[in-house]
Amino acid sequence: MAFPTVKPTRADVAVANEISAHVSPGVERAAQTLTWGADEHVLLALSIAGWLYAQRRRPEAKPIANHLLAVSLVTTVLTHILKSVFDQTRPDRLTVRGHWRGIPTSGRARDAFPSGHATHMGALASAAGLLPPGRRHLARGLAIGLSLTRITLLAHWTSDVLAGFALGVTVERLLRPLTLTRPRKERRSQ
Repeated sequence: MAFPTVKPTRADVAVANEISAHVSPGVERAAQTLTWGADEHVLLALSIAGWLYAQRRRPEAKPIANHLLAVSLVTTVLTHILKSVFDQTRPDRLTVRGHWRGIPTSGRARDAFPSGHATHMGALASAAGLLPPGRRHLARGLAIGLSLTRITLLAHWTSDVLAGFALGVTVERLLRPLTLTRPRKERRSQ
């Protein structure tokens, strides 16, 4: 079975070349550490922990905990499905100069599209709309910053990160009516 190949744009290649030519080892180490904040395993663990906490200690937070867990699960599964359908080589496999500067090799070589980290961060940025303004801006800034680490590490092309981020926003918005609306019985009794 032939998989559709996603090719990087000229802008993707230009950004990757600039990064591999100019990013310092210190920035790369920082990005490598920060990128864990957008890792699916970390986010799933946090979502499950938050869900368990809400179930036992904060009943008023159950709807949001349910929503965040559902979003985390759907974005994780969806990115794995899409990565198995689309074929794209990661930029860190196509640049030698970046490895001389210390850029690590990431993930499976042909699983660049879409960025799973950015998908999770897009969902987080969208869900931040449920927060008060100060926290919302902080969460969105964090989500964008963590997504950018994937470009800095040459783990993804810029277009992979943008596509993943948009996918995360879309998933979160599509799940809201399913997970955050009150059941009909509860609405009738009021």
